[in-house]
Amino acid sequence: MSNKEFNGVEAKISRLESIVEQIGEAVLATTETIDRLADRVDALTIQVQEQGHQVQQQGYQLFALSEAVQTLADAQKDALQQTAQLTAALQRLVGDVEQS
Repeated sequence: MSNKEFNGVEAKISRLESIVEQIGEAVLATTETIDRLADRVDALTIQVQEQGHQVQQQGYQLFALSEAVQTLADAQKDALQQTAQLTAALQRLVGDVEQS
């Protein structure tokens, strides 16, 4: 192999080494980027899970609140019925007192 051919081969090898080095750097950079993205996805997953738990708790609270409102409405209905009965009894009593 002549000196000129040897230099040409060396130049090609040098270029190949440079290309391989650049590919390696690109792979490392990509791996780091993927790792950062995976960390972000993990953080978002945790956040979404926490929000889902909060929504579930709010659902339970809304159910409890609706039950309390229903109980209050039932109590109000009973109080109105009792008030109506008391009013009727008082009206009869007043009528009896006025007649005598």
